[in-house]
Amino acid sequence: VAAKAKESQNAANGKVVEYLHGLSVYKLFPGSRQQSVNIEKVYGNLRDASFNMEKTFIRKNLSYTLVIRLACGIITILTALLAFGGQMGIAKVAVLLIATFVLYQPLENLGNISAMVRMMEVSLKRIEKMKKMPVMEGENQTPLQYDIRFENVSFQYEQNQSDVIHDVSFYIPEKEMTAIVGPSGCGKTTLTRLMARFWDVGSGCVSIGGIDVRKIHPEQLYSYFSIVFQNVFLFHDTIENNIKFGNPAATHEEVVAAAKKACCHDFIQSLPDGYATMVEENGGNLSGGEKQRISIARAILKDAPIILLDEATSSVDPENEAALQSAIDTLTHDKTIIIIAHRLKTVRNADQILVVDNAHIVQHGTHSELIQQKGLYADFVSARQKASG
Repeated sequence: VAAKAKESQNAANGKVVEYLHGLSVYKLFPGSRQQSVNIEKVYGNLRDASFNMEKTFIRKNLSYTLVIRLACGIITILTALLAFGGQMGIAKVAVLLIATFVLYQPLENLGNISAMVRMMEVSLKRIEKMKKMPVMEGENQTPLQYDIRFENVSFQYEQNQSDVIHDVSFYIPEKEMTAIVGPSGCGKTTLTRLMARFWDVGSGCVSIGGIDVRKIHPEQLYSYFSIVFQNVFLFHDTIENNIKFGNPAATHEEVVAAAKKACCHDFIQSLPDGYATMVEENGGNLSGGEKQRISIARAILKDAPIILLDEATSSVDPENEAALQSAIDTLTHDKTIIIIAHRLKTVRNADQILVVDNAHIVQHGTHSELIQQKGLYADFVSARQKASG
């Protein structure tokens, strides 16, 4: 009963958070009425689960309290009879009565909070389950170079699901740019996440400098990567500290230099508090392009040997795109870079292009080579040119 009540409580909390995050969408579209019905349903389930829990525990609690009070009453009566019979002195009577009622109150309170203890037990079991999850391990190994190799890699997010990546092999040379293109959902982002070991491969091997990423300690492995995600996350802190997250030891001058390279110095300076401006939760007071440029500044400041860019210019306006592309070129100078992009300006300059479709690498080569071939890449370029026109 307590487990069901806790589950209903978690569902209600999650639904409220979802509703608050999507409030503008709910207000703009007619589906908001259905969402209100769903919230009412979730809270109805919580009400029923809480009532059932109280109904279950109140019987036990009443029996428990009744037994304790009867015991105290019997002790009091017996003590009085023994005192009047001269078999017990006044000092012993006082001690016995005080001890009885001192013990009675905590025992009664324990019965009253028994339901809460059961709820806490459910939460503790969830924590214990999390603590038993396998920990990522590795050794302190430093690659001599930062080339990346996939060898017959297959991966699926859940057991009994189809492979997101199936039997994929390719090589990314050190200090070169590799672009990954393909339709949505084909596995592009998954490839980059496997490089950084956000997940372990199902089969095959991913290696950096000839060392399997599973043999490198995770903290050490992450230090080799600067990643700019498509969905940028910023902390509720100052803009300077958000950039500084890439290198906590950086000076203010180094933060400003990174911001200038990422084309965000000017808009930061225009804010009332400049670099001391507080970023609202998840960057709510900044535009998508501004958040993306701050994340690029953070990556520049980290100065890692491998750069992963997942649609790093998707939210940038045309006026800043050329400058930002120059900033990316600065960021990737003498580094191994893997970029997921749909813009031809970004893709055509890559040293090699991997075309992904249906969990496989279906084409591989430079822009000039692939454009001459009939296939997905040529169709991609044609579609982009028509869209830009």
